[in-house]
Amino acid sequence: MPDGKPFGTGMIGMYCHEPRSVSCFHKLTIDEMWHFYGGDPLRLILLYPDGSSRDVILGSEPLKGQLVQFVIPAGVWQAGHCVEGGKYSLFGCTLAPGFTGDIFTGGTQPELLKLYPERKKDILEYGLTGGETAMPDGFAN
Repeated sequence: MPDGKPFGTGMIGMYCHEPRSVSCFHKLTIDEMWHFYGGDPLRLILLYPDGSSRDVILGSEPLKGQLVQFVIPAGVWQAGHCVEGGKYSLFGCTLAPGFTGDIFTGGTQPELLKLYPERKKDILEYGLTGGETAMPDGFAN
């Protein structure tokens, strides 16, 4: 692109219990499409700007209410992990325009607890404990 940013980004990831791998609360300034590929279901925790919240389960069993893909709208706080009792979840994310560090903001526990007190358990588990909330320079560029 003329501004030096990518047209799109596709990535693949895996959550697992050992070693522990999760996505801590963060939000993006663009929509993000999640895709489930295999393994055990994964849970996305979504905290919306209007104060509402929702859990989405991605997995391979749509007849049990699991989704194989889901779009997280821009500005929604999100966290994710393999469901309890699962060993691993293989997933991918797609963004267009592509990912750059300037579209990312990490969510701290104090900030999120003020806005979503009813999600205290999840926020204490997946919220950042403080410090830097921006993506480190050069991480995704």
